Amino acid sequence: MADASSFYITTPIFYVNDVPHIGHAYTEVAADVLARWNRQAGRDTWMLTGTDEHGQKILRTATANGVTPKEWADKLVDEAWKPLLDTVDIANDDFIRTTEERHERNVQKFLQHLFDEGWIYTGEYEGYYCVGCEEYKQQSELVEGTGEYEGQLVCAIHSKPVELLHEKNYFFRMSAFADRLLELYETRPDFVQPESARNEVVSFVRQGLADLSISRSTFDWGVKVPWDETHVVYVWFDALLNYITAVGYGEDDEQFARRWPARHLVGKDILRFHAVIWPAMLMAAGLDVPSGVFGHGWLLVGGEKMSKSKLTGIAPSQITETFGSDAFRYYFLSAISFGQDGSFSWEDLAARYQAELANGFGNLASRVVAMIGRYCDGEVPEGASGRTEADDAIAALEAEVTDAAWQAIERLQVHEAIAAAWRLVDALNGYLTEQEPWALAKDDAKRDRLEAVLATAYHGVGTLAVLLSPVLPKATAKLWTALGAPGTVDAQRIDRAHEWELGERVTKLEPLFPRVEATE
Repeated sequence: MADASSFYITTPIFYVNDVPHIGHAYTEVAADVLARWNRQAGRDTWMLTGTDEHGQKILRTATANGVTPKEWADKLVDEAWKPLLDTVDIANDDFIRTTEERHERNVQKFLQHLFDEGWIYTGEYEGYYCVGCEEYKQQSELVEGTGEYEGQLVCAIHSKPVELLHEKNYFFRMSAFADRLLELYETRPDFVQPESARNEVVSFVRQGLADLSISRSTFDWGVKVPWDETHVVYVWFDALLNYITAVGYGEDDEQFARRWPARHLVGKDILRFHAVIWPAMLMAAGLDVPSGVFGHGWLLVGGEKMSKSKLTGIAPSQITETFGSDAFRYYFLSAISFGQDGSFSWEDLAARYQAELANGFGNLASRVVAMIGRYCDGEVPEGASGRTEADDAIAALEAEVTDAAWQAIERLQVHEAIAAAWRLVDALNGYLTEQEPWALAKDDAKRDRLEAVLATAYHGVGTLAVLLSPVLPKATAKLWTALGAPGTVDAQRIDRAHEWELGERVTKLEPLFPRVEATE
């Protein structure tokens, strides 16, 4: 059972150089499900997402499209990134843009504080820079180009040529924090998850840390360095601060104390920024480090990481227009072990939709509601006098999977939480097959047993509605109404899902997951 502590979860803020694909939506949905689950467990919950709008990549994209960077960002946010939240049914509490005054003003306060404390100095740097990553690259992170890029060094992630830059910049003394970071990883082994991500971060820091260039003077699209307006803040140093500027850092101490620290959910390709640079920045400022950093895997299409440039990006709406947002949410969080890479295919999505959602959960809910309507005139039966060990076993399983799902969520293992709930789906379908309420209804002498079976199935389906509401918010809201249960399903205590309050009458339930005729 949950305690009353707070839960603040963030997604990365996404670059607005292009429109979102299903990899971005996957991160949003994962954070949203974790937020909804914790909120329903009674925790003071806050979910933040947003967009990263500064840096050279945005400047170049905007220039190529004949508009200013701000005009480009406004267009992408309004037409693509905010609509994404509706497409996959995200219930975020805040959406921050790095071009907002509340962010820019407090980035400057943070930077000035580090400068005043002696953590920032002037220096020169020459190195290979990937504009796609907005990051200087080590030689080990580059590969020889092929095809049109033959003879050039390219970024291993973006497969685009890097640029050799020489700049006079301001530097953050990150090297001073290597030992403190290693101590953090040692004393809090769950600070970086999963284990493979933690091992990567520890190995990286043990090799020694270089100081970090945190300003640029070759372009002006960014937050101005407060003591030197000929420089703008390095886009990552700027972007990472969104997690605190969004909850009051620098201007609302009460809000900041209530929300911070946060738990960060990120793609594994930006793990080092969040698990190394970010906590070092916070240590330098005398602030608490995050609650933890979880680096989830990539979505693969045809064996490759999703990429617009490689034409493997799939728009979330291509899926939701056919299968709906609930199916999108369920598929990506149940079919992929959270923290590992996962391959997407239309065939697998269609098969799971039909077998698990339509035939598994959806058909179960429809059958139970329909049988109560048919055999009990819609009145929810008490069923106390006809109970057997089979009914008690279902009740015990409800309590068991409720606890198992919550324990999985505490470990951020969303796929395990869904799998725990699905044990009850499968058990209830098997229970109905064994008990045959349609046969019991033909014999008046077995009326007590019929009502006990229907009461047991009704209660189990209600427990499922609560447990699955963070994952399937639309379907479970419809089911909750059909069950005649009081209040709304998302207001129920999910860590006590099996203790939900019964309704008195059921109403007709339309198919929760309608038949999909064809997919591409």
